[in-house]
Amino acid sequence: MATKQGDVSLLNDPVAQELLHSTNQAKLAYIWTDGTPRVVPIWFHWNGREIVFGTPPTAPKMSVLKNGTKVAVTIDSPNPPWHVLYVRGSIHTDVVDGVSPEYAASARRHMGEEAGSAWIAQVEKMGGQMARIFLTPEWVGILDFEKRFPSALEKAMEAGAGG
Repeated sequence: MATKQGDVSLLNDPVAQELLHSTNQAKLAYIWTDGTPRVVPIWFHWNGREIVFGTPPTAPKMSVLKNGTKVAVTIDSPNPPWHVLYVRGSIHTDVVDGVSPEYAASARRHMGEEAGSAWIAQVEKMGGQMARIFLTPEWVGILDFEKRFPSALEKAMEAGAGG
């Protein structure tokens, strides 16, 4: 039997691990100051406990992303059978001098070693600081369209199998 959606141990599932180590962008969702939802594509780094994002400390999202803020992240595959990882949880943030190691790692993973290193060198020339956003998973869900389907589709499939 598959682990229940919402269980943080789903992070150990092969589908979750595939997506956490993929070159796919995450989509980070949060609530803006006016109460409306926002979603931004963003590189990420999985450190084995948290999903870590790097961004300029002056990025607009940093005005609302404070310690304890609840956010949601989706990481999905571009081709069928679609694999989707949903993570919800609380964040904490800090600011480091220069480029954060997590941002550098994600640049190299997403762009390749050579292009990623060249990109990091360009970012380092700008100087300054980088904010890190650490997402601690509190709820995890997986869709793989092989064993795990959206709940409405699963119910329809069960109803069809029984009739």
